Amino acid sequence: MAVITPFRALRPAPEAASSVASVPYDVVNTEEARALAADNPLSFLHVTRAEIDLPPDTNPYADEVYARAAANLETLRAAAPLLVDDAPSLYLYRLRMGTHEQTGVAGGFSVDEYDRNAIKKHEKTRRDKEDDRTRHIVETGAQTGIVFLAYPATPGIDDLVARLTQAAPVYDLAAPDGVGHTIWRVTGDDATAVAAAFRALPALYIADGHHRAASAARARQTRAAAPGGAGEADRFIAVAFPDSQVKILAYNRIVRDLGGKTPEAFLEAVRARMPVDADAPPAPVRAGQVSMFLAGRWYTLTLPAPPAGAPRADTLDVEVLHRQVLDPVLGIGDIRSDKRVDFVGGIRGPAELERLVDRGAAAVAFSMFPVTMDDLMAIADAGGIMPPKSTWFEPKLRDGLLVHLI
Repeated sequence: MAVITPFRALRPAPEAASSVASVPYDVVNTEEARALAADNPLSFLHVTRAEIDLPPDTNPYADEVYARAAANLETLRAAAPLLVDDAPSLYLYRLRMGTHEQTGVAGGFSVDEYDRNAIKKHEKTRRDKEDDRTRHIVETGAQTGIVFLAYPATPGIDDLVARLTQAAPVYDLAAPDGVGHTIWRVTGDDATAVAAAFRALPALYIADGHHRAASAARARQTRAAAPGGAGEADRFIAVAFPDSQVKILAYNRIVRDLGGKTPEAFLEAVRARMPVDADAPPAPVRAGQVSMFLAGRWYTLTLPAPPAGAPRADTLDVEVLHRQVLDPVLGIGDIRSDKRVDFVGGIRGPAELERLVDRGAAAVAFSMFPVTMDDLMAIADAGGIMPPKSTWFEPKLRDGLLVHLI
């Protein structure tokens, strides 16, 4: 059973939606956020990355950053303006990127279900990132970041969504990156029907936004201790998409140095562990292969097959690459903490990997084959944890179009 609850969204007046909508807070650093919002006082980045409105040397986790975020939200409510819907509603959110299209249902999802793993997870979270967004939620009184959920596609929900998206949307805009964002409001009996259809689902899965969900759960604990109880904090804002529509891109790896080896010595060490083919394509054509860029040339690595009966998470290419190359050959034990390794979202393509190696920011790059939603859901069903940075979901939801006040 999956519980979805209508809520009264805080959202921009239609004429301001394009100006308010911003990239998610965690896909840009402070400098990138400052540049994106520099000429746009309505950008929601002034709320989600409020350090951009403070001196450049400001610690992004300083007290004044959270105070500024709360103040900026109040300013934006008047300036945009941002309005609160007059009745609790669900929302349909369609993303279009090129020929790809996916439509999800936005609403309030149960923190209780999250806490007891009825909303299934596949990643570990970092305490420092939780601390940041928990404080942001508490001090602004709002969940400003949307969790991206997935569910097993079902005809009942598909049919409802197809019918309800025939109505006029409240927003239909194209972001600067070309991705289309269309949102419909669903109220009354229609919202009741959608919620009933969700109750028949066996489970929900966090696709993207583990830190947002964890922070909402921690913020609920803070609110529950206050007079009046948790209230709206019992729910967190998310958009749930059918798994059949979700698009996962590769999450690629770069390594800054070869651990003292020459490119020739490193290549021979890899060849001793697996087949390596030269003059290969810059993206692998199937699971079990990795494209490697080294010294101006692409190679295909054919990974050894995992042992029979291995847990699903241990069979993922990112994990096999770590066990076979990153750890034994390059000495990278924990990719969560080792500063020699970094990650590049698949939306940037192999050309970005080439650029980083060619300009000396990395010594070697690995272009991965994407994992599948079947992988993700099977690992979550088994209570497993995927390796860090295994999935890059694209297109991404925009911040600022739907905000949940708690």
